[in-house]
Amino acid sequence: PLPAYGTFWAIIVDERSFILSELSSVPSNCSFLSFFLHRNLGKSGLRVSCLGLGTWVTFGSQISDEMAENLMTIAYESGVNLFDTAEVYASGRSGATSSSKHQRSSFVITTKIYWGGQAETERGLSRKHIIEGLRGSLSRLQLEYVDIVFANRNDVNSPMEEIVRAMTFVINQGMAMYWGTSRWSAMEIMEAYSVARQFNLIPPVCEQAEYHYFQRDKVEVQLPELYHKIGVGAMTWSPLACGLITGKYSDGVPECSRAAMKGYQWLKERVNSEEGRRQLAKIKELHLLADRLGCTAAQLAIAWCLRSEGVSSVLLGVSNTDQLLENLGALRVEFLSFFSFHVNNCIDALLGNKPHSKKELRA
Repeated sequence: PLPAYGTFWAIIVDERSFILSELSSVPSNCSFLSFFLHRNLGKSGLRVSCLGLGTWVTFGSQISDEMAENLMTIAYESGVNLFDTAEVYASGRSGATSSSKHQRSSFVITTKIYWGGQAETERGLSRKHIIEGLRGSLSRLQLEYVDIVFANRNDVNSPMEEIVRAMTFVINQGMAMYWGTSRWSAMEIMEAYSVARQFNLIPPVCEQAEYHYFQRDKVEVQLPELYHKIGVGAMTWSPLACGLITGKYSDGVPECSRAAMKGYQWLKERVNSEEGRRQLAKIKELHLLADRLGCTAAQLAIAWCLRSEGVSSVLLGVSNTDQLLENLGALRVEFLSFFSFHVNNCIDALLGNKPHSKKELRA
């Protein structure tokens, strides 16, 4: 049984004081990101930063190219080495990656293939589109290779063997170093792995999945099993549930918010739904918890994502420097949460949606 919230607060305050005293011993010239930043991508040898910069918002139509480049520079200089792109994001225009003044070998660029153009042959995961789509992305990015190419959802019209062979081909050609999946089911990932092993091809190393307080099952139950069985890691996105967790929608949809923009009607409907109102009520409680921990609700939510087994990196979507710097501060909270069983229990109690594996249910 969980102790009363009052007891939780006392425990949390004591733990926060302990952690802050521990952090005071960290050298002043050592950023929290660089202090304990990197993790292996699944069970591969590639080391990626715990926080990555996603480009769904950052390189989309919401901000200027100059701001996008500035955000990438700040992220890199803060210790972030992972930058996620896709052929569909802003029509594949992520030019800030090509203008970087830093050594290409010092950072990781990903791209996703599926939605390319309007023609039937310009989308999906056929061998033709995987190869041509990746070449197109490399041309737009002005890069010789990407570190990871993701299959952005499975394609039921393309045989799994064709997909795995095409991914193996682009890796052998030096166009990519690794390949992964995005929005694939655990069964589909296992099928790709089995095909790779059967034909001596290259299996996927990572799955990109949505993960936040209200979307937990896949990352907390399914992907850890894949991590232990076949070494597939998790790179997660939308840690703030499209801004819902920040509290900006607590009193409705602000005019300048994403939910008020053209093309985001689905987000507005989600915010105004009955389920959305229930989630907003829980978010208010989580804001109180964040206040007691001495961090923002966004920082707590991102740190919470990082605590999950098998999560290699959490992708941030930001549109200005204030958001980026606030989100990077989640690493302080993650350091605190590493010691805090009670904080995790408190969050689970507030959410009431902790998923359980079949093994746990049988027990």
